Amino acid sequence: MTTPRFGIGVPTATEGMMYPVPFASAQQAVELAVVAEELGYDSVWGNDHLSTQAYVREEFDQPPSFFDPLGYLAYVAARTERIRLATCVLVLPFRHPVVAAKQLATLDQLSGGRVVTGVGIGAYREELEALHPGIKLHRGNYAEEAIRSLRLLFTERRAGFDGELIRFSDVESYPKPLQPNLPILSGGNSAGSKDRAGRLADGWLPACLTPEEVVAGRKQIDDAAQSIGRELTGTFEVALQVGVSVAPTREEAEERFRASQVYAHLKSLSGSTLKDQHDGDLIGRNLVGTPDDVADQIRAYVDAGVSTFAGLLFACSTVEEKIRAMELFSAEVMPRFG
Repeated sequence: MTTPRFGIGVPTATEGMMYPVPFASAQQAVELAVVAEELGYDSVWGNDHLSTQAYVREEFDQPPSFFDPLGYLAYVAARTERIRLATCVLVLPFRHPVVAAKQLATLDQLSGGRVVTGVGIGAYREELEALHPGIKLHRGNYAEEAIRSLRLLFTERRAGFDGELIRFSDVESYPKPLQPNLPILSGGNSAGSKDRAGRLADGWLPACLTPEEVVAGRKQIDDAAQSIGRELTGTFEVALQVGVSVAPTREEAEERFRASQVYAHLKSLSGSTLKDQHDGDLIGRNLVGTPDDVADQIRAYVDAGVSTFAGLLFACSTVEEKIRAMELFSAEVMPRFG
């Protein structure tokens, strides 16, 4: 069995969604990454939001703090030595690819080549509409052109792109990323995300799938790759995003999960990212149960092709609870996998 890697979801923009408001200061968010490295986690995964979503405004009187993931990861790079620095996801329509390429290459240089770029179209169209009022943008088409643009900017001495949505010319962007091939993972469960993963990306970054759905998704990805004559190698990363609730009994773990903001957030995505994945299935689509239960779930996912458990979101309400949950998972679950 392939040895899986485990990564922590860090609170760059999770207040009001995965966690209460307030949850973590900028300093506490950085400390969570430092603790993750000390506990042996492989990676930290920061998400990306610009403005508070309507449903969050309705639930909380206080606005949540949303930190820029790339600025945050740059600071974490200075406080850590080996942990991978990942986005989960970087919303491509928020940044022109020339700007994003410069930021990512700089971060890769500063961190010694530790960057993983999970990219996506964004779960909430309202944020993009706030950024570009009155402009209708096909986010999937933009993502297609943005990934192609990033590849050119990362590798070509002088890059240009003339697409339907993205255009630039004669850009000489240096330094390049330290990694010869800075990994780009296509984020999302949609058919478009899987198609882009197969044709353009170095990995797939879905959320809350069953092992059977992972197998089916990987088949679609392989078909997309083969359609352009591409053969995916063993380095292709399937990084699954899941919630986590580990407790001495399964009943306690399920109760804690259902009472958490993580569960409420996943329910809120039932009309978009997790469309057709009903609330009753959420327990089975996340790592919930005793250490033995969770280890069995992980084995099933690894057999299905998952290589990384990315952005683990622990069911908790405070930073202190999150650290205890990280410690428990690292002590009771991770040692079973090498």
